[in-house]
Amino acid sequence: MADDALVIFTPSGRRGRFAEGTTVLDAARALGVDIDSVCGGRGICGRCQVTQGLGEFPKHGITSEPGHLSAFAALEASYRDEKGLAADRRLSCTAQVCGDVLIDVPPESQVHRQVVRKGLDVRTFTVDPVVRLHYVEVTPPELASPTGDLARLFEALEREWQLTGLEADLDVIRALQPALEAGKYGVTVAVHRAHQVIAVWPGLHETAYGVAIDIGSTTIAGHLANLADGAVLASNGVMNPQIRFGEDLMSRVSYAMMHPAGAGEMTAAVRKALDGLIASLAMRAGIKRVEILELALVGNPIMHHLVLGIDPTPLGGAPFALATDRAVNTTAAELGLRVHPGARVYVLPCIAGHVGADTAGVILAEEPHLAERLTLVVDVGTNAEIVLGDKRRLLAASSPTGPAFEGAQISGGQRAAPGAIERFRIDPATLEPRFRVIGVDAWSDEPAFAAGIADTPISGICGSGIIEVVAEMFLAGIVTEDGVIDGGLATRTPRIVPDGRTFSYVLHAGDDANAGDDTGRTSPGIAITQNDVRAIQLAKAALYAGVRLLMDQLAIDEVDEIHLAGAFGSQIDPTHAMILGLIPDCDLAHVRSAGNAAGTGALIALLSGAARTEIEGVVRRVEKIETAVEPRFQQHFVEAMAFPHKTAAFPHLAAAVALPVRVATTDAATRDARDERRRRRGVAIASRDDG
Repeated sequence: MADDALVIFTPSGRRGRFAEGTTVLDAARALGVDIDSVCGGRGICGRCQVTQGLGEFPKHGITSEPGHLSAFAALEASYRDEKGLAADRRLSCTAQVCGDVLIDVPPESQVHRQVVRKGLDVRTFTVDPVVRLHYVEVTPPELASPTGDLARLFEALEREWQLTGLEADLDVIRALQPALEAGKYGVTVAVHRAHQVIAVWPGLHETAYGVAIDIGSTTIAGHLANLADGAVLASNGVMNPQIRFGEDLMSRVSYAMMHPAGAGEMTAAVRKALDGLIASLAMRAGIKRVEILELALVGNPIMHHLVLGIDPTPLGGAPFALATDRAVNTTAAELGLRVHPGARVYVLPCIAGHVGADTAGVILAEEPHLAERLTLVVDVGTNAEIVLGDKRRLLAASSPTGPAFEGAQISGGQRAAPGAIERFRIDPATLEPRFRVIGVDAWSDEPAFAAGIADTPISGICGSGIIEVVAEMFLAGIVTEDGVIDGGLATRTPRIVPDGRTFSYVLHAGDDANAGDDTGRTSPGIAITQNDVRAIQLAKAALYAGVRLLMDQLAIDEVDEIHLAGAFGSQIDPTHAMILGLIPDCDLAHVRSAGNAAGTGALIALLSGAARTEIEGVVRRVEKIETAVEPRFQQHFVEAMAFPHKTAAFPHLAAAVALPVRVATTDAATRDARDERRRRRGVAIASRDDG
């Protein structure tokens, strides 16, 4: 044994002695070293590339010389000529051990490779897909041995890949004989969870793809990824067509209640949208949709139920019972999605009646369950999903914010699109605004702005812009702490104009007809009305009240970290959000965007079987708080109507921003009457949005 060569693998550090002539891949498999391979060591897939470390390595006690690996083989030369192979790379299935050697396994050759997905705000995670491709050479049939093709395929998979207890889809059985004949009994199969054969191709097939989808009530976002290395090849989003049945979730439940076929209509609509999204992703990535073998889905409970064809009406009233809070495994064919016939669908688990699989995705992406510091994660949308806690304890709730944050119910509101105001500032001395619109880099007071809006005329204001406008109006004194537009300031600026019994603030006066560019395009007048301010107050108070309920459960008055998630949440300026009291006081350095964390979580689950096991365990220990039945919700709601809050101190915010001085403008009796009216309004909102 002492004469055997010592083989050391990095970065794993695993080592062992092997007889000369052993391939590096066989040595790696014997030691449990993570090296990828589809072809099973035949030198044709190129997944198993390694690099030999050369020189003396005192730390490991060996000298690794060029001659300690076999010479470059004909098979490697052929692969290099056909597909390319770097000068320092070897195919581990071909290179043989001839002496003590140090072998480095690069990240791209590892099965469980680490990935950092910065563009999607994803943490580093391990690619460990549940679908694996395996090339095998099946023994041809013989008259003397009448074993079926499927049995001989299973024998080859056990012999070459140590896979046992296999089963196969009927579509695979139908396609197996033609594939064997076309591949001269060499085929590639896709095996799901090391158990189910779901696809077969003649010869060597090296790629399989998956799609992660976040089904939001307003938008549906998807990412198409290579299952082997986690590379995201295409991303896209579409509007959820269910919006025609109701803008908020409860209105869709009401539609299902009032129309016998309503739930089926909404299920068909969302599945059609998913199918179209998948087709667009495949086109953008330059692949055929039949190459998609795995999908992972997240969504709020009502979206979850509708896409699966489950009646959502029990979620419309207490006790808000889910049909299932466990992860769902089904097939793409069952959902009417046109991908590979054997493609599987994994739906992340829900947490409670108003806290769905999208929140599970947020947890998986942001990892509050592993945090040392108290972390608040808020996925801001039509319904705000809230998660608060750390590695010791984790709570979750949903709060009915309504669609105001996304531009609905706002007089000049619109979805985020070119021409929408997205950033806004007010000069406190002159009360004059300046702003920036989507699609134009310049601010409105910069020379380049006029040229920019010639191609992208100002059309409205989106959610992030609304947050900044109202916050800036408060800082400038245009809006009082109680949310009233001060008409007395009309003497200082023509931008404050009468609007019935209240006042409005004009953001953009608009253009006269034909005052635009040569195309005749003009911009409409845009103003923030008193009703707009009230809509924002109601939405932000509902969100803050939900957060405060979770803080009460933990008996805390402040949090250490805040992550703003969601397509809208990721665009919010943290300072302006805190000025409004949308989120509790926190060191602004520790408030950050989390991007589309729900979609990120779906992507992680798509690419990692271990992540699926992790989140299924985590959601079982999440404590669910139901805001609709918590009596303290109304008290918190009323107090949160003020900017930034009626009673809570905001010391971190006050240190960063000069907040207006609080003044008592009403006597106690008037305040009590006003608060009672707000309380009743809050009850009405909660009843409407939570059932």
